[in-house]
Amino acid sequence: MEASFWHQKWERGDIKFHENETNPLLIQHFGKLNLANGSRVFLPLCGKTRDIAWLLAGGYRIAGAELSELAISDLFKELGLEPTISKVGKLTRYSAKDIDILVGDIFDISTEYLGPVSAIYDRAALVALPARTREQYTSHLMKITGAAPQLLISYEYSQLLMDGPPFSVTEDEVKQHYGAAYQVKSVERKNVAGGLKGKVASTESAWLLQKTGK
Repeated sequence: MEASFWHQKWERGDIKFHENETNPLLIQHFGKLNLANGSRVFLPLCGKTRDIAWLLAGGYRIAGAELSELAISDLFKELGLEPTISKVGKLTRYSAKDIDILVGDIFDISTEYLGPVSAIYDRAALVALPARTREQYTSHLMKITGAAPQLLISYEYSQLLMDGPPFSVTEDEVKQHYGAAYQVKSVERKNVAGGLKGKVASTESAWLLQKTGK
């Protein structure tokens, strides 16, 4: 998707993809990553997700990436935090205690800009990207994080009935992107109540990705 597509969605308040509650699959399965208290978790294309507040409350530190500065301004307001704002290359960094968000194109983020992370939580990044971009994204994500362990959430439905975002990402595709670097394990698969966007039957899946050999 072009950057303008997402900027316009945030400016119009057309953010049906924004969940008003913590994602149940995060609550149910995040503990399976076995992270130490204080571990730093990276949320790519994070928006102003309520999942961040849940992770902070659980004692984790947050790193994030998001295209929309409006979304991140809203996020800090909702968290009740006053950010320190600085420039990092082509990106803008919003920082406060235990949270650093890089605003801009995720492909402009380097390992140096991101810093070390213990895990990745991808609820809305892989599924937000069209097929032609997903391979570039997954390769870049593994590169900048050192293939940190990951909790990934995906959707699967017939794109003949509806196009994304969120896009349909099959089990085969998850394994195609990540199978060489990770052990890919399905930890839950459930039907989306009422259908995705209330339009099409869909399943939502949670995947645990651990480095091969662990």
